[in-house]
Amino acid sequence: MAQNQDKPRRAVLYLRLSKEDRDKLKEGDASASIQNQRLLLTDYALQHHYQIVEIYSDDDESGLFDTRPDFERMLADSRKGTFDTIIAKSQSRFSRNMEHIEKYLHHDFSQRGIRFIGVADGTDTANTGNKKARQVNGLVNEWYCEDLSANIRSAFHAKMKDGQYLGASCPYGYVKDPENHNHLLIDDYAADVVRRIYRLYLAGNGKAKIGRILTEDGILIPTKYKREVLGIRYHNSHERETTGVWSYQTIHTILNNEVYIGNTVQNKSNRISYKDKKQIKQPKERWIRVEHTHAPIIDSDTFQRVQARQQIRTKEVKSRGTSSLFSGILFCADCKHSMVRRYTRRGEQKCIGYCCKTYKTQGRNMCPSHAISQDQLEKIVLHSIQQEARNILTPKDLCRLNEIESVNSTLKTFELQTCQLKKELLQKEGYRKKTYQNYLDEVLSKEEYLSYTREFETEIKRLKEQLNTLRDRMQEQNRRKIASDEWIEQFKHYVGVTELTREIVLEFIERIEVNADYSIRIFYKFKNVCTEDSHFDTAPVWRWQNT
Repeated sequence: MAQNQDKPRRAVLYLRLSKEDRDKLKEGDASASIQNQRLLLTDYALQHHYQIVEIYSDDDESGLFDTRPDFERMLADSRKGTFDTIIAKSQSRFSRNMEHIEKYLHHDFSQRGIRFIGVADGTDTANTGNKKARQVNGLVNEWYCEDLSANIRSAFHAKMKDGQYLGASCPYGYVKDPENHNHLLIDDYAADVVRRIYRLYLAGNGKAKIGRILTEDGILIPTKYKREVLGIRYHNSHERETTGVWSYQTIHTILNNEVYIGNTVQNKSNRISYKDKKQIKQPKERWIRVEHTHAPIIDSDTFQRVQARQQIRTKEVKSRGTSSLFSGILFCADCKHSMVRRYTRRGEQKCIGYCCKTYKTQGRNMCPSHAISQDQLEKIVLHSIQQEARNILTPKDLCRLNEIESVNSTLKTFELQTCQLKKELLQKEGYRKKTYQNYLDEVLSKEEYLSYTREFETEIKRLKEQLNTLRDRMQEQNRRKIASDEWIEQFKHYVGVTELTREIVLEFIERIEVNADYSIRIFYKFKNVCTEDSHFDTAPVWRWQNT
């Protein structure tokens, strides 16, 4: 097409650099850099007497997509008629998608009288004779992207199988290792928040309530924490402008992410194709899961307890002003269906007990009522827990508890001593460096410098030896604490319990079955832990008086 010589030759420059191009630059290829593109195109425009009216630049953007910020801005300006010519280094800088080459270069720009020039590859839409060459180049560029995408995906999968973390940003509670960006390190502050979330959930709090607690305590949500505290340029596609509240979904994600027990799980979603940004979820059998890739924040036992707890319905029945202590764990012994609540018929509706769901929906011909009152059930379960606690914690166990408490006290003392020694060590090393600087500044003579240095080195050696000794003693104390004591440590708090709570019920009871003969059977979670006491072999049976 011929340019109108009466009008000023208004041109814009388009610059683009993708991540793949940047990787090449590391190998010494600086020809495609944004700066060099700008110099090349500016020089070309001036030599050919173009008036540069705007420069559009997309850094770290793939040429496969037309959703690049400055590319979209350039398209919008083209519809306004603010320029007549687009100058780029090459057709591939403009786009690597054949569909876009046809749409923009050969259709939209042609209709608007806009010329496209590729300086390095000789692309020029004013020359109708090289249209086929442009189309061939468009196909070659697209094939290049397809091959590159396949190679990158293969390399990513290999890294995932090796346990390397490839996420653009870290899960809340971790930061990237500055020496290896594919490895995660614990962020102490955020990790404490994660541990608190797990404790709150195991204490019987729902996910929405945990969110309210954290919000009321002024704890920044992960998005704001990453931006405002860690200084990370983090984008959350689900974020709202006014968001600042810990959501149910955020808590749910944290409670179900294996990253917190030291595992890396990746390849959960993939793009449909190299030309489409849309992600599709992958079935679990295609996930790439590698264990023990980084330091855990949550121990495996706590994580599994949380997963098991989520299988139990814990939602409060707020409409009736009560919440059940036994939701999700109370069943009919005959039909094995859950027991449902019974309420008072007059006045303020209040839960007074439970009956079989089959009986309530289908009648006594299908299953007896198995009715039990709320008060009776609570008294029986509370008495059972108290008795089991006394049976578990024998005099030998209580002595063991005293020993554990002694070990814990000793470890705390050692930790304080370690902190003090490290502080002194840093101080002495600082003095040694300052002495050297004073020697360079001629504040100290050579003899004085050597004398002070010997003193500091002797002190530093002594402190390091003390630290090593303390470290060995701490390891010895830790060996005295064995895993089998964990359930004793947990259960000791419930020996003298006088009030039943949802936390206590879910912590220790697997299920409760109600029989038609006015008896219940309680199945404890810890029954397989203890091997010495025969009373764990079968669930204890408790009876109540039918009223």
